[in-house]
Amino acid sequence: MEVVQVNPDEVITAERINQDDKFIVANTQTISYDELRNNCIIPVFAKDNECTISHSDFIDIVGDVSRRFFSGESISSPSIRISHPIKGRIPEAMGKPVEHLLAHEKTIYYERMAFMYDLPDITATVGGNNLSLSIGGVRAYNNDNLSGKKGEERFKVFVGFRNWVCTNLCVSTDGFAGDLRVTSVHDMFNRVFQLLTRFDAKKQLDNLNSLNEYVLTEQQFALMIGRSRLYQYLPQKQKKGIDIMPLSDTQISSVARDYYQAKSFCRSEDGNIDLWKIYNLFTSATKSSYIDTFLDRNVGSYLFISALIRHLRKDNSVWYLS
Repeated sequence: MEVVQVNPDEVITAERINQDDKFIVANTQTISYDELRNNCIIPVFAKDNECTISHSDFIDIVGDVSRRFFSGESISSPSIRISHPIKGRIPEAMGKPVEHLLAHEKTIYYERMAFMYDLPDITATVGGNNLSLSIGGVRAYNNDNLSGKKGEERFKVFVGFRNWVCTNLCVSTDGFAGDLRVTSVHDMFNRVFQLLTRFDAKKQLDNLNSLNEYVLTEQQFALMIGRSRLYQYLPQKQKKGIDIMPLSDTQISSVARDYYQAKSFCRSEDGNIDLWKIYNLFTSATKSSYIDTFLDRNVGSYLFISALIRHLRKDNSVWYLS
């Protein structure tokens, strides 16, 4: 993998990374690594009582792979977001009123967790915005059959860039393993290493830089927004052959609002807007997704914008602009 340029004009410090961990918002909260590892129980498979791979082990594995793959590079501590707490209590507290429970009598784990490491020295500038390389993953226990016997466990892992103007993630299909199924930590280590090996950072940056070259007029943007709203209600037969709209109705409304209001990515005075800005409006909207869907929507945004480029190049026609 080729290491991309270092931008000396803006240093991304570890302190800044820790302050800007909101790569996703929605129904999530921040949790420290120590709290996640020491204060959360580990779910098991009900029929054989075998342990799942814990959230903290998942974070450790991705961090270990990253440190080995990027040997000598600075890597931040992980930013972690969690949601959907599953609460319980120890057997000795059975029947005890909730208000009388002591701290050691309560148990908890979080059904969904997302985390990210930043590599602050691997940076580039796109559209005047400073980006740094980021690596992370998502775990959602609701995707696993915990009521059965231990089998494959499902994870999502990504490598891409974070835009520090807005902390948006820029993830392409090459940097995303959306259905990583493993049975052991050793298997996971190898699969994450494979993802980093095949990721082409230079190619993604070249593609991101090209977004500045393509512009939608106000009329084209309005048509895209209108058709994006219509897509949700199209009969299934009509959706065939149409590029998938990755955003929800509410997120599309956010894109429309930020076309006028976003500080860094709003339209120009003549109403035109380039695809780099539209892409960031999309990736900003995806941060309101639940943990288990936000990466898919982020990658879907990249694919959607790529389809718009093909239309503007006249390589093929896109329904959203036709």
